[in-house]
Amino acid sequence: MELIEWILQDENINKAIKSVKKNKGAYGIDKMSVEELDGYFAKHREEIKSQIRNGKYKPIPVRRVYIPKSNGKKRPLGIPTVVDRVVQQATAQVLSLGYDKYFSEHSYGFRPGRSCQQAIEEALVYLNEGYEWVIDLDIEKYFDTVNHDKLISILRERINDAKTLRLVRQFLQAGVMENGLISPSKEGVPQGGPLSPILSNVYLDKLDQELEARGLHFVRYADDCNIFVKSEMAADRVMKSVTSWLERKLRLKVSATKTKVVRPTKSNFLGFTFWKSKDGWKCKPANDRKKRLYAKTRAILCRRKAVARPMKSTFEQLNWLIRGWINYYRIGSMKIFLEEYGQWLRHKVRVVILKQWKKSRRIYLNLQKLNQIIGCGFTHEEIFKVANSRLGWYRRSGMYVVNFAISPEILGRKTKSRPGLVDPLQYYLSNI
Repeated sequence: MELIEWILQDENINKAIKSVKKNKGAYGIDKMSVEELDGYFAKHREEIKSQIRNGKYKPIPVRRVYIPKSNGKKRPLGIPTVVDRVVQQATAQVLSLGYDKYFSEHSYGFRPGRSCQQAIEEALVYLNEGYEWVIDLDIEKYFDTVNHDKLISILRERINDAKTLRLVRQFLQAGVMENGLISPSKEGVPQGGPLSPILSNVYLDKLDQELEARGLHFVRYADDCNIFVKSEMAADRVMKSVTSWLERKLRLKVSATKTKVVRPTKSNFLGFTFWKSKDGWKCKPANDRKKRLYAKTRAILCRRKAVARPMKSTFEQLNWLIRGWINYYRIGSMKIFLEEYGQWLRHKVRVVILKQWKKSRRIYLNLQKLNQIIGCGFTHEEIFKVANSRLGWYRRSGMYVVNFAISPEILGRKTKSRPGLVDPLQYYLSNI
């Protein structure tokens, strides 16, 4: 059976529809939503399959949107229509199934059963073997500069099916709509579609093959690649030769300012950096990721917004953020950081709770009730002093009566009106 027929099998298309609906996502330039997919494919499935077989399927230009990056710049995304997204997903499913066994063992991005954590663990193996100089490769605007002809040429090495290659090229050349104007796509693989991850891996697999042929120790996740060597001299030599190879063979531009040779403690790979203990090299979250966690927490606990909504919503957002962040960085060392962050977090939460209580009488009654439940043993005068204090909300929330009454235990208890607040340190310790 030709590869295109595997792509067009009803079972594969149904799986693609289910995947696109599950991922939801924004609409394309036709403004069709994922909820309309079932009805649309019930009517037009055979027509779409016939167009693809005959080479007459014309993908609609993607809608250009921008998302902010951590450095203040914006990353361009191309949002395909939901119908194109299904066709891309169906194609990606078949390509991934066929290609994955050929990819390098040192490649971890966009592959089933592989993760960022596994990439970091391999990096730690190299560091502990003595490869303590890191070449941090940064390909400038990688997804926007992939050469179409070169990509199709690489695909043709394993895909002997002109119809599939033509379909891929049609998606690459679909064009981009921005501010109402459509511009052609002469190069690049638009981020935002299901097909771009597998195509990016196919393209950079050539880099993996080259690095393996040279006997180098490396880890790659999508376009993030770190190479590990034993000396600074070797690192400089490898960086120059690999940079030259990428520009000559894959027609990719390597950033002269961001590509650098660093020591592991100065490295930032997939949000992790490294430190050396008496037992060897270990990893931890990079400082910029810690700052980002604080910033996201501040946004959720913005006093004006948090006071106006139920604590249930606030706690749910905080729990989602904390669990997600710790699950990602769980292999890193961060006990001291999470202890400090947890104390700061609970102080901010107490500020919101006190301000929601607002009136002195309500603050007094609620603190008195908590005093009886926990058995803190505070006197009437101590609680009255807090309830009628003229200090600001932030300073009042730091008073010892509030800290003991609204304790981590009380915040962590699930009630009828809200879930319990996750204790970051306890959650981390229970998951390592």
